[in-house]
Amino acid sequence: METNSTVDRSRGAAKRGMLAHLFAALLAFAALFGASTPAHALDGCKVLLCLAAPSWRSIPECVPTINQLHRDLARGKPFPVCSMAGAGNSANNAWASAPANCPPQYTRVFDGESGPIYSCDYVGAVTVTINAVPFTRTWWSMGGETVTEFTPAAKAQLGTWDTRFDDDYAAWLRESCVAV
Repeated sequence: METNSTVDRSRGAAKRGMLAHLFAALLAFAALFGASTPAHALDGCKVLLCLAAPSWRSIPECVPTINQLHRDLARGKPFPVCSMAGAGNSANNAWASAPANCPPQYTRVFDGESGPIYSCDYVGAVTVTINAVPFTRTWWSMGGETVTEFTPAAKAQLGTWDTRFDDDYAAWLRESCVAV
């Protein structure tokens, strides 16, 4: 006999699979009918679609694109643009700077001679805005590591998403409360 949690997990997996196929179809459509870009340049529309996905790593078409995005940003190249994005849809990169622009669970503090020295596990964050509302923020490192923060608006629309950012934050809260 199946339990409700087993059925819920199966439905969640099916929904994630459908979302991955939907994003893959959107990427194929963008490639066929999108604005042409030089072969060496990243397609900003594909980048935007991939970063808005519940988990870009689960969409094979997104993995090389987002990995290239991180390499390009690390080398100082500008963030790619998408002329088809429409009003209110955009993505941009901001450099991480602890403690102000780094999530607390990824901020490290070291004792220095003149006071605390802060560092962030990530070097930048790509923020995606959909319909003029912040949707996701993907924190990235030079080594290719990423974690995505989904806003309440994204969570409401997606239904399922990669929960690593939330899980890391919950673990950080538990550790912070124990340390006090």
